[in-house]
Amino acid sequence: MNTAPDAAAGAAKRWREYPPLNLHPVLRHAMEAFNEHGYHGTSVRDIARRVGVTVPALYYHYENKQVLLVTLIETSIRDVLDRCRAAVAEAGDEPVARFSAMVECVVLYMTNRRGLAFLDTEIRSLEPENRARYIALRDYLEHMLLDAVEAGVAQGAFTTPIPADASRAVLTMCQSVATWYSPDGPLPPEAIAERYVLLCLSTVGHTGDRTLGPGPPAGAQRGRPRAVTGTRNAFR
Repeated sequence: MNTAPDAAAGAAKRWREYPPLNLHPVLRHAMEAFNEHGYHGTSVRDIARRVGVTVPALYYHYENKQVLLVTLIETSIRDVLDRCRAAVAEAGDEPVARFSAMVECVVLYMTNRRGLAFLDTEIRSLEPENRARYIALRDYLEHMLLDAVEAGVAQGAFTTPIPADASRAVLTMCQSVATWYSPDGPLPPEAIAERYVLLCLSTVGHTGDRTLGPGPPAGAQRGRPRAVTGTRNAFR
């Protein structure tokens, strides 16, 4: 499934790197408004005011508010997919390595692109055709993870008797990071991703060694500026 232009896919090969988010000003302000007030609590007039343009000028770039949400939410899921493909390719054929790389990749995305990732909570606001298209992309991500889990079970590296449910639980747990992560917390995204790999290996019943490396040094970078309001980093 080809989900992004070649240029974006090429950039995703550096799947651990997160340069500043480059969005059209209308999209950036729409993302901030949706995160602060919700899709239904945000008006096109409010977005136009934030951008500093008239409502007709905003409509020149984007047909309506639904198009703004669709563009943002699909940009997010396609970026995650491209990064996960790159992570899996880098990990190779070994199931545990593939699974761990995907967990790390998703958690890094949820922390470094929280403003976009948080919009997954607005899938209920998508019109039926748009929702179906988005869910198909998200299901593709879940199937990638399931492939690694089933391969691990077949190899004897994972013991879960319910691979599909375990994969869904892992993905849900990783995606939920966007709802609570704050760069003001004590751990940077990389350390949180490391802990989630450990948690998720336990979820699928990994039979090998599971160790957690040392935490970040004092004064380590805490991540990027906060994109939306929310609870503080729970790892205290």
